[in-house]
Amino acid sequence: MSKLSSLDIVQEADRAGTAIGAFNVILLEHAEAIIAGAEIANLPIILQISQNAVKYHGALEPISLATLACAAAAAVPTSVHLDHAEDTELIRRALDLGYDSIMYDGSKLDFAENVKSSKEMAVLAHSYGATIEVELGEIGGKDGVHAPGVRTNPIDAKSFVDETGVDLLAVAVGSSHAMTSRDAQLDFELIAQIHAVVPVPLVLHGSSGVSDPDLQTAIRAGMRKINIATHLNHVFSDAVRAILATDEKLVDPRKYIGSARAEVASEITRLLKLLNLE
Repeated sequence: MSKLSSLDIVQEADRAGTAIGAFNVILLEHAEAIIAGAEIANLPIILQISQNAVKYHGALEPISLATLACAAAAAVPTSVHLDHAEDTELIRRALDLGYDSIMYDGSKLDFAENVKSSKEMAVLAHSYGATIEVELGEIGGKDGVHAPGVRTNPIDAKSFVDETGVDLLAVAVGSSHAMTSRDAQLDFELIAQIHAVVPVPLVLHGSSGVSDPDLQTAIRAGMRKINIATHLNHVFSDAVRAILATDEKLVDPRKYIGSARAEVASEITRLLKLLNLE
């Protein structure tokens, strides 16, 4: 598969009025499952590795090199993206390793400092030919609390993008990270208002907490990249629990992780078709 950045993929969806699924890789099996599901759907994907996932593995290289290899062999357009990175040195190392897309998360900073640091990261990413995503407003849930964060102001969003030169903008519109229920209440009017004034594609974080119909409504309102992680972990874990419950003597992880991988792949296919408004 030819190398494409997340911006290439998302802009194509923007022209079609649909959205791209961006799914988090924690284990190698996640990358394999996401690609398998995308190949069945014959739709592009973004594989995301978060700063927290890097911390879990103890180093950037092991999970990154494996994921980059999977992406290179995929039969559909596949981007590899560093998600929610606050460590600027980690961003530089990821770009050196071959990531074609990064998300710099300066959402905890005040507006002026977020502009300054995001602009610096945009210059860095673009020097590698890579896409940069940033966040304005603070999406709730990263501390385990499911209350929505500070909502994004449309005028601030336009100013932010104009000043920083970033490629994708994650906005706070009512979703929340790490939700295991799918009852988040999105502000569709706010999404449409931001979409109308911001010149770059919009990103919805915390999409695991959003129902299928609301995801499609958000896309019609202007969302173009949909991040999903916790929901897939739920699918994966449920599959592992189910197969282990059938055989207490089962010890070969390939038997239960392989089953979980297949379940995730199936859900990826379903989600990608949903996000393509099929």
